[in-house]
Amino acid sequence: MIMTLSGKRAVVTGGSRGIGFAVARALVRAGAAVMICARNGRDIEAAVDSLRGCGAGTVVGQTCDVRDPEQVRALIRSCVARLGRIDILVNNAAARRAFKSVEEMSVEEWRTTIGTNLDGVFYGCHFAVPEMKKTGGGFIINISSLAGKNAFAGGSAYNASKFGLTGLSEALMEEVRHNDIRVAYIMPGSVDTGSRSSPGGSGDSWKMAPEDVAEVVVSTLTQHPRCLVSRVEMRPSKPRKK
Repeated sequence: MIMTLSGKRAVVTGGSRGIGFAVARALVRAGAAVMICARNGRDIEAAVDSLRGCGAGTVVGQTCDVRDPEQVRALIRSCVARLGRIDILVNNAAARRAFKSVEEMSVEEWRTTIGTNLDGVFYGCHFAVPEMKKTGGGFIINISSLAGKNAFAGGSAYNASKFGLTGLSEALMEEVRHNDIRVAYIMPGSVDTGSRSSPGGSGDSWKMAPEDVAEVVVSTLTQHPRCLVSRVEMRPSKPRKK
């Protein structure tokens, strides 16, 4: 038995572009009703327009800054009100720009990275889990990174957020598995988030595509309920030679 996604209700954070957009599109094609969010309302409108009609599922959008717990609370409530419930939460929203040494990084850059990549995931899980318990279960997938196990110079904030996401994901998995809520996290390496899901790509053909990550998300979600693929590592098969 392979689980079907038809009729499932999903929230995808950071869903207006890149990996989030590819995941949302894959879910819509699989027949799910999807709510995407991002901070920019125009980006949401454009993404929703692009996603409509690409599959059997439906799509709606809402602005949300995942660093704000009240906005995340409103996002989950909106999904329940508009779509009927929440079966799937894909925590994808991430900040990646502050690659600086600890000495050079500003306090605001640190807070933005941790607030988006770790606090935002906690808020999503915190508000989604009670709703999933009400309807008999669900699935949470956190989009992490290989930076969650491999530290690098200049990556202090990003590494800290992704290492923390590993701990959060694994602890939550233990907490809710007997409530029929499955928790998994996916750790991609280099992904060319500008080449296929957005116009004017960077041309980094050696990198993975957002669709590669989306395919793994769908595969993870559709495993038999007795099986939990709790952690997935992904890498380009032929990385650029140094």
